[in-house]
Amino acid sequence: MVFALRTVLMQIPPRLLAVALAALAVTATAGCGSKGPMGTAKYSVSAQQNYRKGMAEMKEKDWIAAVKYFAFIKSRFPYSKYAVLAELRMADAEFGAGNYLQAIDAYKLFIKFHPTHRMATSGYAAFRIGESYTKMLPGDMWILPPSYEKDQSVSYDAERELRTFVEKYPDSPYRKKAQELLAKVHKHLAAHEWYVAKYYWDQGKPMGTVLRLRRLIDRYGGTSYDGEALWLLGQAYVEVDMPDRARDTWQTLIDQHPDHARAQEARRALARLAG
Repeated sequence: MVFALRTVLMQIPPRLLAVALAALAVTATAGCGSKGPMGTAKYSVSAQQNYRKGMAEMKEKDWIAAVKYFAFIKSRFPYSKYAVLAELRMADAEFGAGNYLQAIDAYKLFIKFHPTHRMATSGYAAFRIGESYTKMLPGDMWILPPSYEKDQSVSYDAERELRTFVEKYPDSPYRKKAQELLAKVHKHLAAHEWYVAKYYWDQGKPMGTVLRLRRLIDRYGGTSYDGEALWLLGQAYVEVDMPDRARDTWQTLIDQHPDHARAQEARRALARLAG
Protein backbone atom coordinates (compact mmCIF):
# COMPACT_ATOMS: atom_id res chain seq x y z
CA MET A 1 0.00 0.00 0.00
CA VAL A 2 2.83 2.41 0.86
CA PHE A 3 4.56 1.58 -2.42
CA ALA A 4 1.32 2.18 -4.38
CA LEU A 5 0.81 5.55 -2.70
CA ARG A 6 4.42 6.55 -3.44
CA THR A 7 3.93 5.57 -7.08
CA VAL A 8 0.78 7.71 -7.35
CA LEU A 9 2.48 10.71 -5.77
CA MET A 10 5.36 10.43 -8.23
CA GLN A 11 2.84 10.80 -11.09
CA ILE A 12 1.57 14.15 -9.80
CA PRO A 13 3.26 17.23 -11.34
CA PRO A 14 5.52 18.94 -8.75
CA ARG A 15 3.61 22.23 -8.62
CA LEU A 16 0.27 20.54 -8.09
CA LEU A 17 1.82 18.24 -5.50
CA ALA A 18 3.16 21.27 -3.63
CA VAL A 19 -0.30 22.84 -3.65
CA ALA A 20 -1.78 19.55 -2.45
CA LEU A 21 0.58 19.36 0.51
CA ALA A 22 -0.17 22.95 1.42
CA ALA A 23 -3.91 22.31 1.20
CA LEU A 24 -3.60 19.25 3.39
CA ALA A 25 -1.63 21.22 5.96
CA VAL A 26 -4.32 23.90 6.10
CA THR A 27 -7.21 21.46 6.32
CA ALA A 28 -5.59 18.92 8.62
CA THR A 29 -7.43 20.27 11.65
CA ALA A 30 -10.72 20.95 9.85
CA GLY A 31 -13.77 18.85 10.50
CA CYS A 32 -14.52 16.10 8.00
CA GLY A 33 -17.49 16.67 5.75
CA SER A 34 -19.03 14.17 3.40
CA LYS A 35 -16.21 14.62 0.91
CA GLY A 36 -13.35 15.35 3.24
CA PRO A 37 -10.67 18.03 2.94
CA MET A 38 -9.66 19.47 -0.41
CA GLY A 39 -7.27 17.15 -2.18
CA THR A 40 -8.73 13.99 -0.65
CA ALA A 41 -9.06 10.97 -2.93
CA LYS A 42 -10.89 7.72 -2.15
CA TYR A 43 -9.82 5.31 -4.84
CA SER A 44 -12.11 2.73 -6.44
CA VAL A 45 -11.33 -0.69 -7.89
CA SER A 46 -11.65 0.13 -11.61
CA ALA A 47 -10.09 2.64 -13.98
CA GLN A 48 -13.52 3.82 -15.12
CA GLN A 49 -14.72 4.53 -11.58
CA ASN A 50 -11.56 6.45 -10.73
CA TYR A 51 -11.84 8.42 -13.95
CA ARG A 52 -15.41 9.40 -13.13
CA LYS A 53 -14.33 10.48 -9.67
CA GLY A 54 -11.51 12.52 -11.16
CA MET A 55 -13.89 14.25 -13.56
CA ALA A 56 -16.29 14.97 -10.69
CA GLU A 57 -13.44 16.63 -8.80
CA MET A 58 -12.66 18.70 -11.89
CA LYS A 59 -16.23 20.05 -11.83
CA GLU A 60 -15.72 20.95 -8.18
CA LYS A 61 -12.40 22.61 -9.11
CA ASP A 62 -10.51 20.39 -6.70
CA TRP A 63 -7.58 20.06 -9.07
CA ILE A 64 -5.42 18.21 -6.55
CA ALA A 65 -7.91 15.45 -5.89
CA ALA A 66 -8.57 15.16 -9.62
CA VAL A 67 -4.89 14.73 -10.41
CA LYS A 68 -4.59 12.08 -7.69
CA TYR A 69 -7.29 10.02 -9.37
CA PHE A 70 -5.76 10.43 -12.82
CA ALA A 71 -2.27 9.63 -11.56
CA PHE A 72 -3.68 6.54 -9.84
CA ILE A 73 -5.19 5.39 -13.13
CA LYS A 74 -1.88 5.82 -14.96
CA SER A 75 -0.07 3.88 -12.24
CA ARG A 76 -2.53 1.04 -11.63
CA PHE A 77 -4.22 0.73 -15.04
CA PRO A 78 -1.53 1.72 -17.57
CA TYR A 79 -3.08 -0.27 -20.44
CA SER A 80 -6.61 0.98 -19.95
CA LYS A 81 -8.11 3.50 -22.38
CA TYR A 82 -8.63 5.65 -19.33
CA ALA A 83 -4.87 5.88 -18.80
CA VAL A 84 -4.56 7.92 -22.02
CA LEU A 85 -7.51 10.08 -21.06
CA ALA A 86 -5.96 10.53 -17.62
CA GLU A 87 -2.90 12.12 -19.25
CA LEU A 88 -5.12 14.65 -20.98
CA ARG A 89 -7.13 15.37 -17.85
CA MET A 90 -3.96 15.99 -15.87
CA ALA A 91 -3.16 18.68 -18.42
CA ASP A 92 -6.69 20.04 -17.95
CA ALA A 93 -6.10 20.12 -14.20
CA GLU A 94 -2.92 22.13 -14.67
CA PHE A 95 -4.91 24.54 -16.84
CA GLY A 96 -7.67 24.78 -14.27
CA ALA A 97 -5.17 25.43 -11.49
CA GLY A 98 -3.65 28.29 -13.49
CA ASN A 99 -0.38 26.49 -14.20
CA TYR A 100 -0.49 27.39 -17.87
CA LEU A 101 3.12 26.66 -18.83
CA GLN A 102 2.82 23.20 -17.30
CA ALA A 103 -0.49 22.70 -19.09
CA ILE A 104 1.08 23.67 -22.42
CA ASP A 105 3.87 21.12 -21.95
CA ALA A 106 1.36 18.42 -21.01
CA TYR A 107 -0.88 19.10 -24.01
CA LYS A 108 2.12 19.04 -26.34
CA LEU A 109 3.21 15.69 -24.93
CA PHE A 110 -0.31 14.33 -25.36
CA ILE A 111 -0.32 15.31 -29.04
CA LYS A 112 3.17 13.89 -29.52
CA PHE A 113 2.46 10.49 -27.98
CA HIS A 114 -1.20 10.13 -28.99
CA PRO A 115 -1.50 11.88 -32.39
CA THR A 116 -4.42 9.70 -33.53
CA HIS A 117 -6.46 10.03 -30.37
CA ARG A 118 -9.79 11.76 -30.94
CA MET A 119 -8.88 14.51 -28.48
CA ALA A 120 -5.83 15.25 -30.62
CA THR A 121 -7.44 14.89 -34.06
CA SER A 122 -10.41 17.04 -33.02
CA GLY A 123 -8.00 19.84 -32.18
CA TYR A 124 -8.90 19.91 -28.48
CA ALA A 125 -5.34 19.64 -27.16
CA ALA A 126 -3.96 22.08 -29.75
CA PHE A 127 -6.72 24.58 -28.96
CA ARG A 128 -5.94 24.33 -25.27
CA ILE A 129 -2.31 25.22 -25.99
CA GLY A 130 -3.36 28.44 -27.68
CA GLU A 131 -5.91 29.18 -24.98
CA SER A 132 -3.26 28.66 -22.30
CA TYR A 133 -1.07 31.31 -23.90
CA THR A 134 -3.98 33.78 -24.01
CA LYS A 135 -4.44 33.29 -20.27
CA MET A 136 -0.92 34.66 -19.82
CA LEU A 137 -1.32 37.80 -21.94
CA PRO A 138 -0.01 40.93 -20.23
CA GLY A 139 -2.73 42.57 -18.19
CA ASP A 140 -3.48 46.11 -17.08
CA MET A 141 -3.15 47.30 -13.50
CA TRP A 142 -3.22 50.96 -12.57
CA ILE A 143 0.09 50.72 -10.65
CA LEU A 144 1.90 49.12 -13.62
CA PRO A 145 2.62 50.25 -17.20
CA PRO A 146 -0.17 49.56 -19.74
CA SER A 147 -0.15 46.08 -21.24
CA TYR A 148 0.85 47.38 -24.68
CA GLU A 149 4.12 48.68 -23.23
CA LYS A 150 5.12 45.31 -21.80
CA ASP A 151 7.05 42.41 -23.31
CA GLN A 152 4.84 40.65 -25.87
CA SER A 153 6.59 37.27 -26.09
CA VAL A 154 3.56 35.41 -24.79
CA SER A 155 1.30 37.36 -27.14
CA TYR A 156 3.37 36.25 -30.13
CA ASP A 157 3.24 32.65 -28.87
CA ALA A 158 -0.54 32.87 -28.54
CA GLU A 159 -0.89 34.35 -32.03
CA ARG A 160 1.30 31.62 -33.54
CA GLU A 161 -0.50 28.73 -31.85
CA LEU A 162 -4.01 30.01 -32.53
CA ARG A 163 -3.26 30.90 -36.16
CA THR A 164 -1.74 27.46 -36.71
CA PHE A 165 -4.75 25.84 -35.06
CA VAL A 166 -7.24 27.69 -37.28
CA GLU A 167 -5.31 26.66 -40.39
CA LYS A 168 -4.75 23.04 -39.35
CA TYR A 169 -8.18 22.24 -37.90
CA PRO A 170 -10.76 23.92 -40.20
CA ASP A 171 -13.55 21.54 -39.08
CA SER A 172 -12.77 21.53 -35.37
CA PRO A 173 -15.64 22.37 -33.00
CA TYR A 174 -13.16 24.66 -31.22
CA ARG A 175 -12.37 26.72 -34.32
CA LYS A 176 -14.90 29.49 -33.66
CA LYS A 177 -13.61 30.01 -30.14
CA ALA A 178 -10.04 29.97 -31.45
CA GLN A 179 -10.93 32.68 -33.98
CA GLU A 180 -12.42 34.81 -31.20
CA LEU A 181 -9.26 34.41 -29.11
CA LEU A 182 -7.10 35.16 -32.16
CA ALA A 183 -9.00 38.41 -32.75
CA LYS A 184 -8.39 39.35 -29.12
CA VAL A 185 -4.67 38.63 -29.48
CA HIS A 186 -4.48 40.61 -32.74
CA LYS A 187 -6.07 43.62 -31.03
CA HIS A 188 -3.56 43.25 -28.20
CA LEU A 189 -0.60 43.11 -30.59
CA ALA A 190 -1.97 45.94 -32.75
CA ALA A 191 -2.04 48.15 -29.65
CA HIS A 192 1.61 47.30 -29.03
CA GLU A 193 2.65 48.03 -32.62
CA TRP A 194 0.76 51.35 -32.53
CA TYR A 195 2.50 52.30 -29.30
CA VAL A 196 5.94 51.55 -30.76
CA ALA A 197 5.15 53.28 -34.07
CA LYS A 198 4.04 56.42 -32.21
CA TYR A 199 7.19 56.30 -30.13
CA TYR A 200 9.36 56.27 -33.27
CA TRP A 201 7.30 59.08 -34.78
CA ASP A 202 7.64 61.23 -31.68
CA GLN A 203 11.39 60.56 -31.67
CA GLY A 204 11.73 61.80 -35.26
CA LYS A 205 12.39 58.33 -36.73
CA PRO A 206 9.88 58.00 -39.58
CA MET A 207 11.41 54.85 -41.08
CA GLY A 208 10.93 53.07 -37.75
CA THR A 209 7.34 54.30 -37.85
CA VAL A 210 6.90 52.90 -41.36
CA LEU A 211 8.21 49.47 -40.38
CA ARG A 212 6.01 49.14 -37.30
CA LEU A 213 2.87 50.40 -39.05
CA ARG A 214 3.40 48.07 -42.00
CA ARG A 215 3.64 45.22 -39.50
CA LEU A 216 0.46 46.39 -37.74
CA ILE A 217 -1.53 46.62 -40.97
CA ASP A 218 -0.16 43.47 -42.63
CA ARG A 219 -0.35 41.16 -39.61
CA TYR A 220 -3.07 42.62 -37.40
CA GLY A 221 -5.30 44.47 -39.83
CA GLY A 222 -9.00 44.61 -39.12
CA THR A 223 -8.66 46.17 -35.68
CA SER A 224 -9.74 49.63 -34.56
CA TYR A 225 -6.25 50.94 -35.30
CA ASP A 226 -6.47 50.63 -39.10
CA GLY A 227 -7.64 54.15 -39.91
CA GLU A 228 -5.16 55.95 -37.67
CA ALA A 229 -2.38 53.61 -38.78
CA LEU A 230 -2.97 54.32 -42.47
CA TRP A 231 -3.06 58.06 -41.86
CA LEU A 232 0.20 58.08 -39.91
CA LEU A 233 1.83 55.66 -42.35
CA GLY A 234 1.13 58.10 -45.19
CA GLN A 235 2.75 60.90 -43.20
CA ALA A 236 5.77 58.73 -42.47
CA TYR A 237 6.15 57.86 -46.17
CA VAL A 238 6.22 61.58 -46.98
CA GLU A 239 8.95 62.11 -44.40
CA VAL A 240 11.15 59.38 -45.91
CA ASP A 241 10.60 60.82 -49.42
CA MET A 242 8.30 58.08 -50.71
CA PRO A 243 5.34 60.15 -51.99
CA ASP A 244 3.96 57.41 -54.26
CA ARG A 245 3.56 55.08 -51.31
CA ALA A 246 2.06 57.87 -49.25
CA ARG A 247 -0.47 58.46 -52.04
CA ASP A 248 -1.39 54.76 -52.22
CA THR A 249 -1.70 54.53 -48.45
CA TRP A 250 -4.01 57.51 -48.13
CA GLN A 251 -6.10 56.28 -51.04
CA THR A 252 -6.48 52.96 -49.23
CA LEU A 253 -7.64 54.86 -46.15
CA ILE A 254 -10.26 56.70 -48.21
CA ASP A 255 -11.45 53.56 -50.03
CA GLN A 256 -11.58 51.22 -47.03
CA HIS A 257 -12.59 53.68 -44.32
CA PRO A 258 -14.50 56.50 -46.06
CA ASP A 259 -16.28 57.55 -42.87
CA HIS A 260 -13.21 57.54 -40.66
CA ALA A 261 -12.27 60.86 -39.06
CA ARG A 262 -8.93 60.79 -40.92
CA ALA A 263 -10.45 60.18 -44.36
CA GLN A 264 -11.10 63.86 -45.05
CA GLU A 265 -7.57 64.73 -43.97
CA ALA A 266 -6.29 62.07 -46.35
CA ARG A 267 -8.23 63.68 -49.22
CA ARG A 268 -6.66 67.05 -48.47
CA ALA A 269 -3.22 65.47 -48.20
CA LEU A 270 -3.67 63.81 -51.61
CA ALA A 271 -4.65 67.17 -53.10
CA ARG A 272 -1.47 68.71 -51.74
CA LEU A 273 0.64 65.93 -53.22
CA ALA A 274 -1.07 66.37 -56.59
CA GLY A 275 -0.39 70.08 -56.53
